[in-house]
Amino acid sequence: MSARDPIADLRRIAFLLERANEATYRVRAFRSAAKALAALPAEEVAERARAGTLTELSGVGDVTARCVAESLAGEEPVYLRRLVATEGTDLDAAATALREALRGDCHTHSDWSDGGSPIEEMALAAVELGHEYLVLTDHSPRLKVARGLTADRLRRQLDHVAAVNDALPKGFRILTGIEVDILADGSLDQEEELLARLDVVVGSVHSGLNDERAKMTRRMLAAIANPHLDILGHCTGRMVASRPAGVTGPGDRAHRPRTRSESDFDADAVFAACAERGVAVEINSRPERQDPPKRLIRRALEAGCRFAINTDAHAPGQLDWQQFGCERAALCGVPADRVVNTWKADRLVKWARTRR
Repeated sequence: MSARDPIADLRRIAFLLERANEATYRVRAFRSAAKALAALPAEEVAERARAGTLTELSGVGDVTARCVAESLAGEEPVYLRRLVATEGTDLDAAATALREALRGDCHTHSDWSDGGSPIEEMALAAVELGHEYLVLTDHSPRLKVARGLTADRLRRQLDHVAAVNDALPKGFRILTGIEVDILADGSLDQEEELLARLDVVVGSVHSGLNDERAKMTRRMLAAIANPHLDILGHCTGRMVASRPAGVTGPGDRAHRPRTRSESDFDADAVFAACAERGVAVEINSRPERQDPPKRLIRRALEAGCRFAINTDAHAPGQLDWQQFGCERAALCGVPADRVVNTWKADRLVKWARTRR
């Protein structure tokens, strides 16, 4: 049997572990092994597999070495075969149609802030999923626990994204963006000149989540009135389960609550302002967020809002979590023509520019 690509198999295993929300250490083991082997000539990898010395390499353990040996022997690694056999659940027809209509993801993170993987890995995973674009939205400076990007770091990231885009497959592009903190007074946590340069701006509340109702409502309405805000991210801030494993960035090492109740705000006023200003409401697909809850998705739909079904992915495998958001959107009757990331990249960028 002809040999398989052991590095591709290791990366596929890591992707499936991330998607299944498995423990971070398991994901890291396979990504570290893939990185270690990618730095070596293929001939050396094969020779080490024959000699049984793969585990002498930093980042390669017994399990990953066995997977490599199976790949080089032309066999699908047992570990991978088991993951494939047990992955996923079927979506119903409405959710499937909505998922198939999506062209990209408007909320993702890289290791420039609290994500666990380089921009290039996130982009290539999006390509494999069939996306046409990926909006990179690392955090803004006030969120220090997540290594939020200062203005200077964001400028460097914009240059880096331009270089990465030149090397990506034709027909796919990374769009520039940010998940900007909505501050206590409703202002956005980044220089206006920089926000104006970005393709898409997601704004989220990350602090003062227990503010009283009137204060939180004023804060959100002020942010929505800002012409640079395109998408209102995870609007209630709730956590319905513990933060998933699989996120390896430094922000994830901070103490996080296992659950968190919803912020209190006047949803009718906020969604009316979103509809009036053309700000899309995010349907966040992260399993531990499920934000907003279905009752608020329905109210936003009735208010005339647009939506963005995003993953808020911090690792490549999490980019396939859009199915969870699609299931909740379909249950609430959200039509595809009200979802901005069913649009092509040029239309999405033009929409954001026109709003400003």
